[in-house]
Amino acid sequence: MGPFSTPRRALLALLALSAWPLKGSCLVSPRSGRLLRDRATGDGEPLPAYRNASLCINERVEDLLQRMTLEEKAGQMFHAMLFMGPNGTLDEGSEAARRNSTDFMLGDQFLTHFNLVGDIIDAQQTAEFYNRVQQRALETRLGIPITLSSDPRHHFTENVGTGFNAGRFSQWPETLGLAALRDPELVQKFAEIAREEYLAVGLRAALHPQVDLSTEPRWARIAGTFGEDAELTAKLLAAYIKGFQGEKFGSTSVSTVTKHFPGGGPMENGEDSHFVYGKNETYPGNNFDYHLIPFKAAIAAGARQMMPYYSRPINTPFEPVGFSFNKQIVTDLLRNDLGFEGIVVTDWGLITDTYIAGQYMPARAWGVETLSELERATRILEAGCDQFGGETRPELIVQLVREGVVSESRLDVSVRKLLREKFILGLFDNPFVDPEAASRVVGNDYFARLGNEAQRRAYTLLTNKQDILPLRNIASDTKFYIEGFNATFIENRGFVVVSKPEDANYALLRLAAPYEPRPGGFEAGFHAGSLEFSAEERARQAAIYAAVPTVVDMMLDRPAAVPEVAESATAMLASFGSSSEAFLDVVLGLAEPEGKLPYDLPRSNAAVEAAMEDVPFDTKDPVFRFGHGLRYASQCNDATNGTSGGYKGLL
Repeated sequence: MGPFSTPRRALLALLALSAWPLKGSCLVSPRSGRLLRDRATGDGEPLPAYRNASLCINERVEDLLQRMTLEEKAGQMFHAMLFMGPNGTLDEGSEAARRNSTDFMLGDQFLTHFNLVGDIIDAQQTAEFYNRVQQRALETRLGIPITLSSDPRHHFTENVGTGFNAGRFSQWPETLGLAALRDPELVQKFAEIAREEYLAVGLRAALHPQVDLSTEPRWARIAGTFGEDAELTAKLLAAYIKGFQGEKFGSTSVSTVTKHFPGGGPMENGEDSHFVYGKNETYPGNNFDYHLIPFKAAIAAGARQMMPYYSRPINTPFEPVGFSFNKQIVTDLLRNDLGFEGIVVTDWGLITDTYIAGQYMPARAWGVETLSELERATRILEAGCDQFGGETRPELIVQLVREGVVSESRLDVSVRKLLREKFILGLFDNPFVDPEAASRVVGNDYFARLGNEAQRRAYTLLTNKQDILPLRNIASDTKFYIEGFNATFIENRGFVVVSKPEDANYALLRLAAPYEPRPGGFEAGFHAGSLEFSAEERARQAAIYAAVPTVVDMMLDRPAAVPEVAESATAMLASFGSSSEAFLDVVLGLAEPEGKLPYDLPRSNAAVEAAMEDVPFDTKDPVFRFGHGLRYASQCNDATNGTSGGYKGLL
């Protein structure tokens, strides 16, 4: 999702988007922990119904809704970025960064949905910050609690010299790594652990899972997906949602936002729709329905929220405008045809031009670029969306209602759903967290151990000539030439690191998948373009392969086209978010690779260009196919010791 966010005339009532159904039941709010203070007045006024936890949630929602001003309703419909100030204080904002203060967003704009920005390196401090924000929200006229969301936080990041800092979340492979293990039970366990860590610091909405299918290998956002296969993705995402939301959605749940509807994978030429040159999504293979399979599974699994992507469909029966502006996509397809009754939040930055990381970024209003900000906002509401992601422009919605372009009853449709989600999550009755408990829960030894194990298991063995791996029982004076990780990791294990390949017994290379660097502070973070190494880089690597037996760890955030590595390296591993310690454990036989590729690895960039963006597994003669993964040769003769070298796991 991008960091920052409208179109036209009078708005229909959209009766089809009315209240979230109760299935005939009366949900009552949970009551536990530290409660919001009683807001009954001192002169004998009764407690407002919306604060009475013994009442049914629908009754509480309707009571609160009728008390809200137009401005307060408009504020609910924005999902903004939230920064933490120094030492866990409220952020004072930044004019240079075009960022409002937290106090202004809560007290003047009436926003209550926020996406937490920045790393969590101290769980207790983060929990204390969250409580401060909740307390400030409590001090507003109606005391509506905030809902704090997060992008994925559990994938591994290297931190040389410190490893897992106290207070950090447990670190797991990317979802591609979970897909490599093909284990729904492990995915659910991961999500349950992530839920506990989220809850501990106050995070109540997950801006994931990302269930786009990687049918266009050049796309820069494949790392967050489950890969190329729709059925595998559907199976794993159901476990993912269940783990985050629990058996029953309620006060111990984290709400999930499944993205990016109707599937962001088939990007024209593999470009990304954060940028104007990548705004088109294309279906030359007429395979639109294939990309809906994961979303149907998400709805069946109880997905609470959905996020459409920035892209606009081209050469389809749908209007060629961005998906969040597209009534055919949001209302006709998602709501009416697929039966989704939950919240639809737009991707970030569809209304307002801005700067991200110093780079100018126009609003991602693809297909409606000529519309005004007011017209863009109108189109999003007409399409059937409930909330504007990454924007802080409630004054636009207020103006639209006052000018008669949008009815207040249309706002009620969305605000009702947004408030109901808060009530079901228990935020009105128990909004605070225990900071001391957060420090004990987040990154605890058990959670960290399971994450570490998954990093190692997700390694995928692609080639292993003469069964060179694992390097068990090698002498302490063994010399290694290394690239891509710090020498201390090897030296701490008692081995020698040399500076030239020809002086080594083995070379260990951790290589990032190829990409073409892009300019710009924000754009530079997208690994896009060719999947091949340059001629110069191939020649450089070839010299190493010729000089010494070489083990390559290809870090596959995208499906690299590197047949020369498979052919010339002595062994080739694929990883999907793992530490250097995990890599060395696998190489030295202290752990075994169990992964299977979550997508094809193409033979060349030309093969990808000749393939169709929306069709899976259609590049010519891939180097390795989806599901490929070898195992280490058995050391023992007993039947319980695994499989022999060269075994290809079942798909």
